[in-house]
Amino acid sequence: MNTSDLLSSHFRILPVQAAALKRVGISTIEDLLYYFPVRYGDTADVKSIESLNKGETAVVFGHISGLKTGKGFRSKIPMSEAWISDGTGKAKIVWFHQAYLAKMLSENMPVRVEGKVSQKKSGELYFSNPKVENVGKVPIDAGNSLFGNNGEAHALYPVYPETRGLTSNWLYHKLQAVFTSGILETLEDPLPAEMLKKYSLPSLRTALVWIHTPQNIDDAEKARKRFAFEEIFFIQLEKQKSRREFKEQNAFVIEKKIEDIETFIERFPFEATHAQRQSIEEALADLRKGSPMSRLLEGDVGSGKTAVAASIAYAITTSRPKGQDFGTLQTAYMAPTEILAQQHFESFIKYFRHLPINIGLITGSGCRKFPSKVNPEGWTDISRAQLLKWVSAGEISILIGTHALIQKSVKFKHLALAIIDEQHRFGTAQRQKLASKEKITPHLLSMTATPIPRTLALTLYGDLDLSLLDEMPAGRKQIITEIILPSARSQMYAKVREQLAEGRQVYIICPRISEPDPDKETAILAKSVKEEAKRLKKDIFPEYNIDILHSKMTPDAKEKVMLDFKAKKIDILVATSVVEVGVNVENASVIIIEGAERFGLAQLHQLRGRVLRGTHQPYCFVFAETSSDKTVERLKALKTAKNGFELAEFDLKQRGAGELYGRKQWGLSDLAMEAIKNLKMVSAAREEAAKIIDADPTLSTLPLLKQHLEKTENKIHFE
Repeated sequence: MNTSDLLSSHFRILPVQAAALKRVGISTIEDLLYYFPVRYGDTADVKSIESLNKGETAVVFGHISGLKTGKGFRSKIPMSEAWISDGTGKAKIVWFHQAYLAKMLSENMPVRVEGKVSQKKSGELYFSNPKVENVGKVPIDAGNSLFGNNGEAHALYPVYPETRGLTSNWLYHKLQAVFTSGILETLEDPLPAEMLKKYSLPSLRTALVWIHTPQNIDDAEKARKRFAFEEIFFIQLEKQKSRREFKEQNAFVIEKKIEDIETFIERFPFEATHAQRQSIEEALADLRKGSPMSRLLEGDVGSGKTAVAASIAYAITTSRPKGQDFGTLQTAYMAPTEILAQQHFESFIKYFRHLPINIGLITGSGCRKFPSKVNPEGWTDISRAQLLKWVSAGEISILIGTHALIQKSVKFKHLALAIIDEQHRFGTAQRQKLASKEKITPHLLSMTATPIPRTLALTLYGDLDLSLLDEMPAGRKQIITEIILPSARSQMYAKVREQLAEGRQVYIICPRISEPDPDKETAILAKSVKEEAKRLKKDIFPEYNIDILHSKMTPDAKEKVMLDFKAKKIDILVATSVVEVGVNVENASVIIIEGAERFGLAQLHQLRGRVLRGTHQPYCFVFAETSSDKTVERLKALKTAKNGFELAEFDLKQRGAGELYGRKQWGLSDLAMEAIKNLKMVSAAREEAAKIIDADPTLSTLPLLKQHLEKTENKIHFE
């Protein structure tokens, strides 16, 4: 048996189980070994059969008898039956869809049974799909002494994540079969022995035993620590390797300091903050090195990221290709949606209209160029072929667009800078395509308004240098945030009506698209976009135009709604959290967030940033479906935290990393997401990975590390 062998080649797997295994990503024995328990049950409180009660989860010891397999009388479901006796009585055991289990047991075998106690109409109690373990012998006093297969005391059992067709019990038995096969003895640990010793981590074999069959909770925690470190370490190793490879490429040397672009910075519509100036200086220092910049600019909504990006683009635009006193270096700016690309096109026109340069826009809908020959103050639509011709000739200094930028037909003459907005919205491959379009690698500036904890940033963006915009430009109005009790809803609507009467617009965010439960009480508790829009139009704001926006709409439909909202054709937009990050609707001054406890604090903060775009006083009204002390404490942080980074750190401590945005977005396991709380672990993994890559960039002297990295590189996704 080999860990890379397919599970199905060693175990009989039913179609329903095969589908379930595929859903959770298990296809090989190695996948199964790395499918860890979510928690451990404590079996210390053993019950006698005579004391069992309906509905409880119980553990009993006894001898098994009456084993038989068959199918349900009416349902025809494959099932097994048996009886367990302990001297005080006997109880039936029934397994549905797991007829094979009866064949794994034998008459009079001493067993431990753990599971839910159900009751037939006749009153007879029985165990439904319990976990059954051969214990060697039944303890005399089961309540005081528990024995495992080897006769040693133990009180923990693993509980695995379940899905339809896949039970924790089934997984437990398959893992026990893998353990008894001797496969653990053949495993080689990918982590170097000196690293394990340095951080007091168990070996791979020990950790696998401890995480799946721990003798005590301390062993289980040590195993979880080891696997969390392993996952973060290999992510860091991949990132440090990518970083090294990227930095070894050639890039344009841009000999500019902040003094050289001071006149441009003075044109900002506000005085540049210290954080902006520091970020600009950090980026300019990168540009002078000759190796490509690889920097992430992270900042709250309204902190001035676009102004920083424009300043770096200005440094590029006013520089010449090496050895030439003519021509210009080029900048490509990629945005995740057409509406954002158009918005950045308009912003850059404002920043650069005083210069004799051309700015282009390329999206799936068409192309534009500024300035227009007919109207030097405005832009004009042009053909795609004409725009591409000018780009390849170097006549377009700044090209802004969507993923259309990375198509093969788009060729630059001197691409020196690639800017990627909301960079987590693009796949790694898409970012790489833009950054490697030319023989000379362009500098890379990524930007995001998604505030995440420092430990998560260090893990996910290990190949990028970080610049933080953690302060707001002077003059920005502070958003007034209120946590609204259900009894104050009508007063809140009165405030909203005042804003609408003044010509302002309103966002209303709901956690669901539609309401699955027709029960009226539930519908009130769990707001949905479709039902809430109907209710508001009928009962609250009948005289105003109301529309909806959610993730199941087509991209074109979503864009039309956002453009209509921006054009003031819609007064109230009821939406899910899909509301575009970064879209400027300066006239929107109010946002209402329903079911706020369903969102992470950083996400709530980002949502309320939708109304920070204009000069009007912004308001955020927050509703929660529950009023527990913990929920209220979390939401109060919205009023007291200075910025999104502070909120992200607070959320990390309160709810755990897995709740920040959902682990699927980042591609980390629950184990690694929980470990993100540990700055020492993340820093240690990063330090070890950097040290190894610096000493041996190709890992030629560490074949096990190299092999494991190659195997896991394809699994590392952060989108």
